[in-house]
Amino acid sequence: QVQLVESGGGLVQAGGSLRLSCAASGRAVSRYAMGWFRQAPGKEREFVAAISWGSGTTDYADSVRGRFTISRDNAKDTVYLQMNGLKPEDTAVYYCAARFGASVESDARWYDYWGQGTQVTVSS
Repeated sequence: QVQLVESGGGLVQAGGSLRLSCAASGRAVSRYAMGWFRQAPGKEREFVAAISWGSGTTDYADSVRGRFTISRDNAKDTVYLQMNGLKPEDTAVYYCAARFGASVESDARWYDYWGQGTQVTVSS
């Protein structure tokens, strides 16, 4: 069992930055690949970024590539999402997710555990 708790969301102006954190607890957390997803009102949940358990591989949605950076600190069992150059269309609830295994995945169905989400609102 793995528990995930996101933090760091908030209200920011367009062009600003936020850093989301996802604190993980449970068995062998460092052996889980981690991902960030988001869901805007009236839209389906979508992939944002993912990182392998060894941090050797990352993947990003085209919409955030070059603006967002995913990283992890296995010593702290924490995953981060640094978001720069935020746009109003980035407004959503952001979810952290974990999947047992080494590889990154952009399909939410591959993830076993989910956090409760943190709201990010970008004003124009």
